[in-house]
Amino acid sequence: MFLRIPQARRRGLPHLLDRLRLSLPVLAAWLALSSGGASAGLFEDEDARKAILDLRSRIQATDENSRARLGELAAANAALLEQVQQLQQLRRSLLDLNTQLEVQRADSARLRGDQEQLARDLAELQRAVKDLSRSADDRLRLLEPQKVTLDGRDFSVDADERRSHDQAMTALRAGDFDKAASGLALLLQRYPATGYAESARFWLGNALYGQKSYKEAIAVFKTLVTGSPNHLRAPEAMLAMANCQIEMKDNKAARKTIDELVKAYPASDAAAAGKERLSTLKG
Repeated sequence: MFLRIPQARRRGLPHLLDRLRLSLPVLAAWLALSSGGASAGLFEDEDARKAILDLRSRIQATDENSRARLGELAAANAALLEQVQQLQQLRRSLLDLNTQLEVQRADSARLRGDQEQLARDLAELQRAVKDLSRSADDRLRLLEPQKVTLDGRDFSVDADERRSHDQAMTALRAGDFDKAASGLALLLQRYPATGYAESARFWLGNALYGQKSYKEAIAVFKTLVTGSPNHLRAPEAMLAMANCQIEMKDNKAARKTIDELVKAYPASDAAAAGKERLSTLKG
């Protein structure tokens, strides 16, 4: 009932199976084939050889298919590994890009903050420049000559000159004769050619009269009349001189001064007032 295989071939069969690396399923198939063949009858040596060759061909085909499959799997694995590496590279690139975007966002935020600060600084600087320009304009206006009309005359003075005159006159109107006299005297000293000169001398004489400094007042009034006989205040200055002389009990000098006043400025209000005072003195 067993397959009869020549002795030499039976001795070489294990070696053949070894060489062909038969797997358990293949061996089982061979055994089934052997048992099936035994039931059908004994094969001749030629049939056994054909069966073995056929089996070997199948094994070789299976082995080639396995190697091909393994090659395909290796290629697929390599491709998959390459894809994994590409994905990892892409992931690293995305991480780098995200980091760069975060840095750019931080830089943009910092730049926006810097721009806002610069805008605030620029606005503050513009306000400062505007204030400085306004202050400079105010100072320039103060330094520019200012037109003044006084006692029928037009002339120009600078800001300090006008301020000195106005302060002295304010003190005179307040009855502060000492401050008025010193202020007017300083004005004439600092600005000898000032357009206020005649008016300042007239009011300085009145301030001295208020101080009861009659001699000094007469000297100032005389300077005004002698230096500017056509000035609007000249007649009043002569009348004021006569009043100082009356206060000094020098009626003779007062009558002479009033006579000169009436002769020099007969149509003036001061001359009319002088005439009245002269009649009093004669009485």
